[in-house]
Amino acid sequence: MADAVVAAALGALQTLAYVHTALPGAWLLPLATLAWLVWRLDTVPPCRAALLAACYATAWLVAGVWWLFISMHRYGGLPAWMAATAVLLLAAALSGWLALAAAAYARWRRGGAGDAWLFAALWLLAELARGVVFTGFPWLASGYSQLDAPLAALAPWVGVYGIGAVLAFAAAALARLIRSRGRRWGPAAAALALVAWVNWAGPGEHSRPAGEISVALLQTNVKQDEKFSAERMPEMLAWVDNRLRLARADLVVAPETAVPLLPFQLAEMAPGYWEGLRGHFGDAAAGRAALVGVPLGDYERGYTNSVAGLSSGGEYRYDKYHLVPFGEFIPIGFRWFTAMMNIPLGDFARGVVDPPSFAVGAQRVAPNICYEDLFGEELARRFADPATAPTVFANVSNIGWFGDTIATVQHLNISRMRALEFQRPMIRATNTGATAIVDHRGVVQAMLPPHTRGVLTGSVQGRDGITPFAWWAARAGLWPLALGALLVVLAAAWRERPPRRSTRLQGP
Repeated sequence: MADAVVAAALGALQTLAYVHTALPGAWLLPLATLAWLVWRLDTVPPCRAALLAACYATAWLVAGVWWLFISMHRYGGLPAWMAATAVLLLAAALSGWLALAAAAYARWRRGGAGDAWLFAALWLLAELARGVVFTGFPWLASGYSQLDAPLAALAPWVGVYGIGAVLAFAAAALARLIRSRGRRWGPAAAALALVAWVNWAGPGEHSRPAGEISVALLQTNVKQDEKFSAERMPEMLAWVDNRLRLARADLVVAPETAVPLLPFQLAEMAPGYWEGLRGHFGDAAAGRAALVGVPLGDYERGYTNSVAGLSSGGEYRYDKYHLVPFGEFIPIGFRWFTAMMNIPLGDFARGVVDPPSFAVGAQRVAPNICYEDLFGEELARRFADPATAPTVFANVSNIGWFGDTIATVQHLNISRMRALEFQRPMIRATNTGATAIVDHRGVVQAMLPPHTRGVLTGSVQGRDGITPFAWWAARAGLWPLALGALLVVLAAAWRERPPRRSTRLQGP
């Protein structure tokens, strides 16, 4: 029982590294807590190992995504006890992947140097499963904790999941070193050598400058419970229209559902609104373009969570592909649950997974909407053809659903990881934050204070070139990582097979 409590406490504690990434030594927290977990897994049977890992992972997820409670209770209208229970059950269900991995580790470990490889492979498979199965929930993937640490240099090579696997290997190597009281240096030396090499070599330059554009990023700061208010709507629409028109930038970006009305609703409330914006940005002499978050479609034929592009080159449309379960689509069997909440426009249709980019001068701007930038393997599909690959990413989000919480910083850090993986700048226009300009090295160049209304202006350097991660993920998704991990696990399981008995008959 004491071990389970300690596992839960350490799982919750290490979530600090996902928020305070730049705090000196914060990146060591996941390494230390995970090393403790491996240290205990080395001495317990599979069932006990699964319990400890489940406690660690459940507390880790609850501490990291507790803000889901706000979306369900404060804005969704669920009773507090039900919203809290839903967060706990979600975390417990997702922790099952790590529990299975821990049980397999306890079953197949041999006490040798290969155990560190086995643990890293199982950890990787558990994280991939959590990030992919049932549409995936990769928030808090362990690699994000290393964003401002030496291992971040691996991002353009192996992505966030690869970083997490290396972290797991280092933790297992550290646990082995501690258990042997400093006598078994093999895995630890390998881990130290890898970290030293990564720190020395750096991420490498896989991209090159491709010109600059000026940008203006709107932060509307509309509280979620006011976003669809008929009383607040005219003032909000007028502010967005005014800032879009006044911005003196090559590209103006308004956040997700900055215009929160379907086309027929907008035509009724503000006649000529969209036509006016289309005419303004369609003027070739002005040379300006805009990306505006807006739902498109209608109730009869279906509607999408979209970004509309306006420029002299004509209209552009991007429809969100990776929808949020419960918030944007209803999983089979859960309509009763979503029916209990107040979620306007809660059942969107999907877009396509690899849409074209939006042309702004010489730049190819690739929009993604909110939750979509968690899925680097999906963004990678846009890099299959280097000639049409994005030079700039643009994320439009509305984190207002989660109030003034750590979700804002976590999402910014997720965008920073995507910038590192692809060596592309990421511009972010959000409702309540974090509206920011992130360069191709994952460094925040400028940011508006969260929960304020304003416009962030600056310049962005587009980039050409393909990182190794973008190259292989565009062609094979996450399968190279999964297959590599499976081979390690199968090798460990094979060596556990009992020797085959001879069936040859003995002579008299």
